[in-house]
Formats: sequence, structure tokens, C-alpha cells
Amino acid sequence: MTRISVVFAAPGQVEVVQELLPTPAPGEVLIQTHTSAISAGTELLFLRGQVPAEMSVDSTIAALDGAVRYPLRYGYACVGHVIAASADVDAGWIGRRVFAFHPHTSHFTVPAAQLIPTPDALTPTQAALLPNMETAVNFVMDGQPGIGERVAVVGLGVVGLLTVALLARFPLAHLLAVDPLPARRALSLQLGAHTAVAPDALPESGACDLTYEVSGAPAALNTALALTGYAGRVVIGSWYGSKQASIDLGGAFHRSRIRLLASQVSTLDPRWLGRWDKARRLDVAWDMLRQIDVGALITHRMPVTEAPAAYRLLDQAPQQALQILLDYPTASSSRSTYRVHTGRPT
Repeated sequence: MTRISVVFAAPGQVEVVQELLPTPAPGEVLIQTHTSAISAGTELLFLRGQVPAEMSVDSTIAALDGAVRYPLRYGYACVGHVIAASADVDAGWIGRRVFAFHPHTSHFTVPAAQLIPTPDALTPTQAALLPNMETAVNFVMDGQPGIGERVAVVGLGVVGLLTVALLARFPLAHLLAVDPLPARRALSLQLGAHTAVAPDALPESGACDLTYEVSGAPAALNTALALTGYAGRVVIGSWYGSKQASIDLGGAFHRSRIRLLASQVSTLDPRWLGRWDKARRLDVAWDMLRQIDVGALITHRMPVTEAPAAYRLLDQAPQQALQILLDYPTASSSRSTYRVHTGRPT
């Protein structure tokens, strides 16, 4: 028995490989993946080698714990069902559909305690967007939008658009969406933004009470600062990896009392910990996936054997590709490769 897996063989190089099927260790189950979602912003940073070499891949996810070294397996949005379990695991898990934070692969083992059962009301497609929705929920919790506020979202990738969709449920005075790509601006209007503009067509500076920077582009933080008024808040949801840009803190920012808030989904802000934990936040994310139509965000579904082409689309044609899902057969003997341009030999 074999499985197929996606591997970042080196910075800039994606491969699909065939491997022996793993066997569950004590306390583990074996999952057969139905679909997994590519998280374009974070995954392209790892693929391009744009992450600090001294950091761990993700110390909060067991399957990703470890140093950044290539070949590297990445991804954290797998939906599948349990097909086998070790003798010490409740047999009731077998056959259940579950979500797991795990790299892209057709089969994998994981401790049963780390599984997240998917709600029956959600399809595997919807369930695969759980990490993105949980991140958007975290952004909204950290920003704490208030009634009548003017709010902007800079960057309309999947997480940015989900953030727009959540913010549209609040009684805001105005919700502005900012992105250079027309198709993404159009989607933001469908999801509830009042206006959507390109970065070079921004409205009045200093008009927003709350601004979210979720573009993944460090220079966009200047756009967020320009949009935010006196004593406003800027929630920085982007992770820039090793990318840097010159940030203008010497002008109006110095006297504006703008608050810069780092928001990252791995933890909850301490202010919530008296009543909230990650399980409660996940429950909210599941509920939002039931209520918000996420289908329009999925631009491509591709067999996992075409993963190199999927990353090529995300890398070279972001105007065409937004959310790509990888679908899985039970096995494959295919092997394919894709190299991205990283500014150095790959």
C-alpha cells in the first residue's frame, strides 16, 4: 500500500512523491484524505524560502513541529475519514469524517486526541476552509469592531475576504476593501463590503477607526496606517516571513496614537482567556462556515498529482487563482515537479 504526498524538495521546487503507507502507532488513527486546502500566503513563503531559517515550521501544530529544513512538508488543512486505528483507540472513530492540521498527503497517521470531527451539515469542501475561517474569527476578535465604526480590510486573499464577510455582519458605518486585483474587489462587494478600491485609488486618509492589514505584503502596512485616523487601531494579521519593507512611522503616525496590534491564530489574546479557549473559537468558525457561502472563494479543484501546477498558478497568476483545493485518490504512481523563481538557483 502506498500514499502520495506533496513535498517542497528545495526552495522553489514542488514535487509529488509516492511513499509507503504509514501504520498507526499506539493511540493513533490512519486518515484517508478527501481534500486539502492550499493556504497560498503562508505556503508560498515556505516554498520560496522566505522564512527565517532559525524558526520552527509551526510549534503549535504537532505535524509541523521542527526546524525549517528542506525537503519540507507543509499544509495544515486536511479533511478525510478514519480508515484504521490502533488497538487502544476507540473503534468508533473508524469511518468518521474528520479535520486535521496536517501537510498535504493522501494518507496520514495522527493521535486520535488531535482529530476534529467535522459537522454533518458541512461538506468536505467547506470543512477544508476551517483554518482560514478560524483566522478571520481571530482577527475580528482582536480588532473588536464597534457600532458605527469605519473599518477597512487591506488585502483580499481568502482570509481577507472571510474577514470582510464577518465584518459585514456588524452594524458598521462603512466597510472598505482594498486590493489591486479587480476580481477580488468584486468578491468583497458580494460578501458585504460597501466599497472596494485599488491601493492607488484610496479615499480620504485617516478616515478609518479600525484597519486590518492582511495582504502579506509589508509595504501595505503603510497603506493601512494612512487609512487609520487618530487613536485608531491597525490589526496586523499578515505574516511577512523574512520579507521587509520601509514603514513610514516618522510622519503623521508619531502624533496619531495609532495602535498596532499583532494578531496570530495560534493563540488567543489574554483578554479572552477567562471564558474562551481554542475549542470555543473553533465552534464559532464552524458556525460561520455554515452561514457564509464560501463557494465563490474556490477558484480551482485539482488532483493532488497536479499540485505542482496548482502552486504555479498561485505563484504566477494570482489574478486567476484564489483558493485551490487538492483532491485525492487512494493511491498514485505519478511524480511531478514545479520550480518557482526565487532569485537564486533551485
